[in-house]
Parts: sequence; C-alpha cells; structure tokens
Amino acid sequence: MQRIDGKALSNKIKENIKVETTQLIEEQNIVPGLAVVIVGDDPASRAYVGMKAKACKAVGFYSIVHEMPETITQDEIIETIKMMNNNPRIDGILVQLPLPKQIDTNKILEVIDPAKDVDGFHAYNVGRLTTGLDSFVACTPLGVMEMFKEYNIDLQGKDVCVVGASNIVGKPMASLLLNANATVTVTHIFTKDLKAHTSKADIVVVGVGVPKLIKEDMVKKGAIVIDIGINRIEDGSLVGDVDFENVSKKCSYITPVPGGVGPMTIAMLLSNTLKSAKNRLSKEN
Repeated sequence: MQRIDGKALSNKIKENIKVETTQLIEEQNIVPGLAVVIVGDDPASRAYVGMKAKACKAVGFYSIVHEMPETITQDEIIETIKMMNNNPRIDGILVQLPLPKQIDTNKILEVIDPAKDVDGFHAYNVGRLTTGLDSFVACTPLGVMEMFKEYNIDLQGKDVCVVGASNIVGKPMASLLLNANATVTVTHIFTKDLKAHTSKADIVVVGVGVPKLIKEDMVKKGAIVIDIGINRIEDGSLVGDVDFENVSKKCSYITPVPGGVGPMTIAMLLSNTLKSAKNRLSKEN
C-alpha cells in the first residue's frame, strides 16, 4: 500500500506557481489577483479563507477578502461581485460556501464573470468541462486528477466509483474521469446498494462528509481509494469518509486525511488564478 502524499505534491505545485508568478511580475508587470467573498462567521469558512489568503501571499499573488455580515442582502453581494468583475487587478473571484439561507447560491455564482470563475462553479465552465473543452475546473476534483498524474495512475478503461454527486465535487469529478476515458459509476444518497458498486471498482473516490463510511469489505483488494471527506469527530480529531486503518490494508494506493486531497484544493485554486492571469496577459497582447 502506498500513501498518496497530497501535502508534498501541493508544496511542489506551489513552488512552481511561485516561480511562474515571479516571472510574470518581472517580465510582464502582471500580479495575479484573487478576491474572496465571505459572508457570516462560520468558523470553518473563516479558517479556509485564512488559509487561502496565506497561500496567495506565499506565492506572490495580490489578494483581497470582502467580509460581509450574515444579514447581508443578495443584491449587496451581487454589487460587490460586479465591481470585482470590472476590476482589472482581479483575476479570480471566489465566493466562500455555504452562504446564508436568504441567499440564492446559484444566482450568486452565475454573476461571477466565467473568465474569473477560478472555483469552476459557473454553468459556463461546467458546460465546457462536460464537453471536454478547456475551462476552469472545480479545485478539489482537479487536485485529485493531479494526484493521479503524479503517481502515474492510468485511468483509461478503469472502473471508477464516485461516491457523492455534489456540484462541487462528485459531478465535476465524474466529468474529469470520463474525459480521461475511465468507466464511471456515480453513487449518491439514494443509491440502493453502495457496496455493490464500490466493491467492483478499480478506483473509489468518495466525498460525502460521512465519517468512515467506506469500510474494508466495501473495496476490492488492490483498489485505489481517494478520500475527499474531512470530518471532525467527537474526540476532536479529523477523519475522512474512509475507514483508513482497515481499508488501507487492501489498497494499492490511498489518500490519508488529513494530508491527502485537502492541501491540493488550495494548490489548484492558485493554479487556476495563475491561469486566469495568463489569460489576461494574452488578451492584453
């Protein structure tokens, strides 16, 4: 069994981004810029936003955080996003989810300029991903694909079971895998017999937020298991959606939690923002 080290890979990617950013600044006078909108006081969201701001600083990006109260109106958020759409210094716009109940998340995401949608959630980018065209792709699934590449895991013809069908992880993950010529099964909360699907798969990718959902008897020997879930349990420790201790005994490759997919998400956010800055450069020239 080999652990897939997301932390080491993300550090390697961030170093490369730092080098490219320095070059972009010195040669073209372009500083990649990322704007984040956070609404309310959710501690997990605040922690993520803090990590993103720190990561931007480390690679030389310009970043700004728009903090908004829980009581903010939808129109006020939309106005802020439109302002950032028109700001030439901003290459990426990210709205930290979840948003308060009074806000229509889809409406907010649709307002973001697709050319600055570094989270890959806009319908325009989702459509381009589905049809195999170049686009911004949701950062977590994109990070998983980078892991496959780094560890020389060939996806062509592999049976892959994606557990979870969210717009943020499951659906874009399935599209990326299909584009890589894998045979993909997507399971979700209404799937009748989850084990029947996971136990046949060469690769299991799970991201549903249920601690230790995937047990040892649910994967076949030699399977590759990618655990996207991150859950804080009663004793305060972090665990994934996979029973790592027992499942790892059967795997050829497995991602740990923490230190697996998590660090890759921020690395891909930086990568998408750099890509957007390069797109800006090509439009200006």
